[in-house]
Amino acid sequence: MSTETTKSGLMTSGGIYSAIIRFAVPLLLGSLFQQMYNTVDSIVVGNYVGHTALAAVGSATPVINVIIMIFQGLAVGGGVVISQSFGARNIEKERKAVHTLTAVGLLAGLFLTVFGIFMSRRMLVWVHVPADVMDQARTYLTIFFAGVISLVMYNVGTGVLQATGDSRHPLYYLMITSVFNIVLDIILVRYMNLGVSGAAYATILSEFISMCLVMREMMVTEREFRLDLREVRIDLPVLKEVIRIGVPSALQGFVVSISNLVVMGYINGFGSAAVAGYTASGKVDAFLTMPIYNLGMTMATFCGQNLGAGRIDRVKAGVRAGLVLSCSIVVAVGAFEYINAGTLIGLFTDDAEVIRAGSIILRIMAPFYIFLAVHHIYSGALRASGRSFVQMISSIAGMVVMRQVYLAVAVRCSHDISIIGWCFSLTWVLCFVITSGYYFLSGWLRQEEEKAAL
Repeated sequence: MSTETTKSGLMTSGGIYSAIIRFAVPLLLGSLFQQMYNTVDSIVVGNYVGHTALAAVGSATPVINVIIMIFQGLAVGGGVVISQSFGARNIEKERKAVHTLTAVGLLAGLFLTVFGIFMSRRMLVWVHVPADVMDQARTYLTIFFAGVISLVMYNVGTGVLQATGDSRHPLYYLMITSVFNIVLDIILVRYMNLGVSGAAYATILSEFISMCLVMREMMVTEREFRLDLREVRIDLPVLKEVIRIGVPSALQGFVVSISNLVVMGYINGFGSAAVAGYTASGKVDAFLTMPIYNLGMTMATFCGQNLGAGRIDRVKAGVRAGLVLSCSIVVAVGAFEYINAGTLIGLFTDDAEVIRAGSIILRIMAPFYIFLAVHHIYSGALRASGRSFVQMISSIAGMVVMRQVYLAVAVRCSHDISIIGWCFSLTWVLCFVITSGYYFLSGWLRQEEEKAAL
């Protein structure tokens, strides 16, 4: 790949493995630092405040995900439009998409702030948060939503940069703000004794800095998508295309997040120690599965650009390369997690009951990561073609319908935390079956080849 192509962010020529790895590694490192935000909150709170505070952060997280998933789905649609326009070198449409997504982000951020602040307690009541956790969970949630617009706008900027092949700048900004978040967490929670409030303040201040850095990059860049505040407005044709692609992802994220809230309600019934164990296992799982999600995101950008350029041969080869990389990684990750489950949960707490609960969940999930890996590679390619409804169907069938039916039956038979580990693992298998079936049997690649030949 030429130096010019590398710098421009185009992935429509040159070595496929090198293009994928060059894009995915900064993306992965960026996600690593992003995940450090909430994980450091949990570690600091769990060790210096107590397991009820750790449970409070865990109880608030699914509620947060329900609210922000709606916008993130639309951001997926915006990213697909931008990456296809970028690959096709349609600069006018690319600029319209960037400024439309920015306008939608501002409106969504304002709405989420107001809605989240006023509805925080009611949402926690809906998921049956334990009484000894409620006040701290509400405090964390209210402070988080007061600054949620920073998170939304940061994701807008990052989505634009990544869709155009730039995964380096988001990494640099996350490195800076993650260190800032760690320092603030320690100061506010450990030394100023602010408890979960301190963890929440550290998070939203760090997100504000991230937003400022990424928005500045968009406004000073010399590339064609440069953000001009005077052009920030909604272009209806572009918005319709963003909605067509993004609504299935938004609906999927929303419904799955609602399902996870119901799961959280079941877990809350097991007591605060089980909630804390589940919270810690979720943080570990998020770290160890990041390569899976980031290679899926890489597929969306890589395939989106090459579909826009009519390079169907590179789409096929890119998916094969993604599968090799993703499956190789998850075998190693799964083995590491299974062997070291107790040690990993022990980073969050020294409570034996919490460590036991979290370790059980991790050891059950570890062998099933390969199904999740294949699902995300195929989903990334299909999403790049505008077929985001496939991931929506598979996710709703697996992560909503099957998950809820399974739990409704399982909790009647057992109150052991192991049922939660099996709940997640088995639904990954169903998602894999549905996504793989569509990928191979629908003829979507043939349709894309015919479109490219016109």
